[in-house]
Amino acid sequence: MIKSSLYLIILIISTSSAFSQEVENKKDSIKNEQSEFSKFSDGPYIFIEKDKLVEKTIINGKVFSRLLKINSFDTIYSPEKSIFNDVQNIAALSDIHGQYDLAIEILKINKVIDKNLNWNFGKGHLVITGDIFDRGDKVNEMLWLVYKLEAQAKSKGGHVHFLLGNHEYMILHKDLRYLSKKYELTSKLLNLEYNELYSTKTILGRWLRSKSTIIKINEYVFVHGGISEDFIADTDFNFEKVNDIMRKSIDRTKQEMKSTNFYDTYYGSKSLIWYRGYFYDSLLDSDISKILKLLDSKHIIVGHCSNDEIVQLYNNKIFGVDSSIKKGEYGEILFIENNQFFRGTLSGNKIQL
Repeated sequence: MIKSSLYLIILIISTSSAFSQEVENKKDSIKNEQSEFSKFSDGPYIFIEKDKLVEKTIINGKVFSRLLKINSFDTIYSPEKSIFNDVQNIAALSDIHGQYDLAIEILKINKVIDKNLNWNFGKGHLVITGDIFDRGDKVNEMLWLVYKLEAQAKSKGGHVHFLLGNHEYMILHKDLRYLSKKYELTSKLLNLEYNELYSTKTILGRWLRSKSTIIKINEYVFVHGGISEDFIADTDFNFEKVNDIMRKSIDRTKQEMKSTNFYDTYYGSKSLIWYRGYFYDSLLDSDISKILKLLDSKHIIVGHCSNDEIVQLYNNKIFGVDSSIKKGEYGEILFIENNQFFRGTLSGNKIQL
C-alpha cells in the first residue's frame, strides 16, 4: 500500500513537473518570438481597397497602417513589350535573392545608380534576369528600389527590365521553401500568407504581373534559366506570346496547370525559368548556334546557375550573370558596349570577356 502510494506521488510529481516544464517552454517560445518581433522592421506593403490604398509598415515589431490616396501609386500596370532595338548601353545582373546592400554597392560602384540610389545610367538599359525573391532578408527593399529606378530610367530615356525567375514564380504560387525567417514573422504580424503580400490586391503584386520572362534587346536575348531547343519546338516560340502565357499562369493553380502538359513545358526542367543545359548538359557549339538562329539572335544572357564571377561559354554566345550575389559577399554586373562584353567588378573595374 505504501509502495503504491509512493508510486502515485512520484507519478503526480513527474507529471506536474513535465507540465510545468511544458508551460515554461511555451512561455520561453513566446518570449523569443516577441523578442524577434521587436528587433525587425519591414515594408511598406501597399494594399488596394476600392477607392483607397492602405500602407502597412512594420517598425520594431509593431504594425503601423495609414491611408493613402488612390492616385498615390499606379494601380494598373500594362504588360511590358518584349523586343527592344537600337540600345547603346546595356547592363545585366541576376539572382540578388534579398541581398539588397550588396546589390546597391555593385550598382553604385559601377555607376548605374548614384550615391543617393537614383538612376545614373542615362539612356542605358539595366536587366535583372530574375530571382530577387527568397533566401535573403531585404527582398522588399530591393523590389521598391527597382520600382523607383524603373520610373527614373524611363524619364531619362533609359529602361529597367526586371525579368521573373523561378523564385518569383515559386513565391507567387505559394512555394515558400526558401523564405527568410524574417518574412515568416512578417506574415504572422500582418496575418497574411507571404504570397498574399504580392497578390493582385497589392501595388507590387500588380506590378510584378506586368513583367516579362524573356526579352530581346538588339541581338541579345535575356532570360533567367535559358532557352532550350525543345522549348522552342514545343511552344511554337514567339517572345510576346510566351511572355503573355507566363503572366497569365501566375494566377493559375498548379493542379490546373498539371492537368495537361502545360506545367512540364512552362515550369519543367527545360523551361525558361528552370533550364540549366548551357552549364550542365554536354551541348555542342553547333547546338547553341542552332538555338540562336531560331531566336534570330547572337547571344543569350542568363542567371540561375551560380558562378564566382560573370562567365562566358561557347565563344561568347552564352553569358552567365549569376555571380553568387546571394551569398552576400561578392557580385558582378555585365556591361555590353559596342558589342563588347565586360565584367563590372565590386571594385569598379571593367574586365573584358
